[in-house]
Amino acid sequence: MTRLTHIFTRFAVVVSEWTGKPAIFVLALFSVVLWGATGPIFGYSDTWQLVINTSTTIVTFLMVFLLQNAQTRDTRAIQAKLNELILTSAAENRFVGIENLDEEDLKHLDRLVEKAAKREPGQSQGKAGESIEYDRAIAAKSADKGKRRRVSRTASSKAQSKAGNSSRKPA
Repeated sequence: MTRLTHIFTRFAVVVSEWTGKPAIFVLALFSVVLWGATGPIFGYSDTWQLVINTSTTIVTFLMVFLLQNAQTRDTRAIQAKLNELILTSAAENRFVGIENLDEEDLKHLDRLVEKAAKREPGQSQGKAGESIEYDRAIAAKSADKGKRRRVSRTASSKAQSKAGNSSRKPA
């Protein structure tokens, strides 16, 4: 299986490099123009239309997998390089692996880092990571308070409805 994966990876790299060249784009454009020019010859038949539809669908379907493979590999390589830079610099090590956070957490983290970057050098109370950890702690506390409020509202609503039911006299 490892050998097959290696072969596919090499194939995907070669194809993605090859298809990214301007000459290949010109070749594809020429193919579409040639197909369009043959329309009157074939009477714009259903078969004539089916040729371009089928060929473009097949090429697109296969290219999605090849390009996704290349993009995933490139992203992993970039993440490894960035992690190495973080670990060998004065940057915050806690940023290693943040690519695994969900979208909402990443957006929040991006806002916090942007806010820390906008601070004046004299105003900075620490590194951005410390600010982010502080903000995370505040966010967690406020989330806990919100949960407690919802629970207490629900509990008080249930207590009021029970009290209302017991004060009613049977008819």
